[in-house]
Amino acid sequence: MFIELTDVLRCPADHEEGYLVLLPDAMAGRDVTAGRLGCPACGAEYAVRDGVAEFGAPPGWPTEPPRLDGTGVAALLGLEGPGGFAALVGGAAADWQAVAAAAEGVHLVGVNPPEAVRPAPGLSVVRSPVFPLRQRSLRGIALGPGYGSDPAWVAAAAGAVLPGLRGVGEGSGEGPERSLEPLGAAGGAWVARRRRQSPPGSA
Repeated sequence: MFIELTDVLRCPADHEEGYLVLLPDAMAGRDVTAGRLGCPACGAEYAVRDGVAEFGAPPGWPTEPPRLDGTGVAALLGLEGPGGFAALVGGAAADWQAVAAAAEGVHLVGVNPPEAVRPAPGLSVVRSPVFPLRQRSLRGIALGPGYGSDPAWVAAAAGAVLPGLRGVGEGSGEGPERSLEPLGAAGGAWVARRRRQSPPGSA
């Protein structure tokens, strides 16, 4: 886990968003290979094992192969220039190397990726039952099958994207999150932009 990812992680417990505290036990360069993440708000602690931040078991949805490969995800996200973080959730992380090649210098976060995907230079891995990243912390996000159709994950992911930047999802896209401006949908995938201002009547 890239040490600077600590700044954008959030506790998965149901309370107001706050920062986590990292207590590293082992490092490899700027990556934490073992340690603990602590929440000052609720006192919960979460392990970092083999470089993976473990917040709990992911949702038990059936595994589906993604429709979009990494090149397609990168093109839809439209990331330009280095810096910051982008998240690939579920099956969207299967071809993360292609996303990394197209978005050089952007650190990728694989949230509940396929088991074969392991932490690597340029990729941190987090496993969590709920979306684990802070509001307005990402330059882009791609939601794989299951996640892109779940209203709770879409809403949390939308909130994590910086205003004016994009989210991509695989799923029906029905009842879109109001903070997202739809840009297009085809072949079971959708792309949207985080609104710069909340629409009238939204929270």
